[in-house]
Amino acid sequence: MTGSDLFVSSQDGEWTNPEPGVKRRILAYLDEMMMVEVAFDKGATGAQHSHPHVQASYVAEGCFEVTIDGVTKTLGQGGSFIVPPNLLHSVKALEKGRLIDAFTPHRAEFLVGTAAEC
Repeated sequence: MTGSDLFVSSQDGEWTNPEPGVKRRILAYLDEMMMVEVAFDKGATGAQHSHPHVQASYVAEGCFEVTIDGVTKTLGQGGSFIVPPNLLHSVKALEKGRLIDAFTPHRAEFLVGTAAEC
């Protein structure tokens, strides 16, 4: 098995800063799936992008403007969204918040330079 430990505590995982006002940490992963926590300052954005992975996201805290394939919705705590492969998508934090993202398969580029690669 390649991936993280089967059990991960809240102290595990190093935070990285992929964009201004945004930090993320890998919670757990196997080759087939990855779970990531992403924290946003108010007004921070996850810039528009696409990837070949299926992404499901849960709004753990805050309020986000989410755009998927040109359609924009506002989601608050407890809301969720799913992004099929290769669709352009982005998020904007309307207030400080956190997303829990799941990807299948895992995002190998998130592992570059992390201890989780070992």
